[in-house]
Amino acid sequence: MYWTATVGKPWLWNHANLYKSDCKLQPLKGSTQLRCKSELLLFRVPRPRSRPRRHCNNVAFTPTMQIQDSSVKMEVDVPASVAYQCYLDRESIPQWMPFISSVKVVEDKPDLSRWTLKYTAFGRDIQFSWLARNLQPIPNQKIHWRSLEGLPNSGAVRFFPKGPSSCLIELTVSYEVPQILAPVASALQPFLQSLLLQGLERFSNFTKSRYQTQPPDLLHGS
Repeated sequence: MYWTATVGKPWLWNHANLYKSDCKLQPLKGSTQLRCKSELLLFRVPRPRSRPRRHCNNVAFTPTMQIQDSSVKMEVDVPASVAYQCYLDRESIPQWMPFISSVKVVEDKPDLSRWTLKYTAFGRDIQFSWLARNLQPIPNQKIHWRSLEGLPNSGAVRFFPKGPSSCLIELTVSYEVPQILAPVASALQPFLQSLLLQGLERFSNFTKSRYQTQPPDLLHGS
């Protein structure tokens, strides 16, 4: 706001306040003029500034631990023993599981493997890695694992014979929701289930292709 005044004594400026003696102030909109006797002075009375508000955007958000389970089933047109052997080949999993980019079996410890997950979802690029251990399997029936470091997760694949040339596969994965995905935790479970189902569909084609092109004794683990 700007002011004009006719004064008889000097103006004093002190800590953003205007002090005077024997003068009258009148606001004059749009003016930058202060008239003192016969001289034209430029003067502006600043408005008081309010103290800025404090925000807590820099406070780290640590969600409580959330464990989710995702499970899918699919019938595959290959024998259970063939599907079992194909799933044992961990390094081939990136060929059919859409969100797994790499699996490397540790050379001197074949029960251990290093996994890398890469995917774009929920408006961001997601990447996680972990070291997993394959637990004692049940031949032609069950493969299961748990992570030792990195992204906490565990899971199992079960194979149920449906006939001499088909089986039902049940894939279950348990995982701790990463902090970066905590805001979308409610949408994460159905989203992952859809990816797992896509993976089993690709696995079905993968196993049928192998079953048709490789010797049966190799596929049956003989």
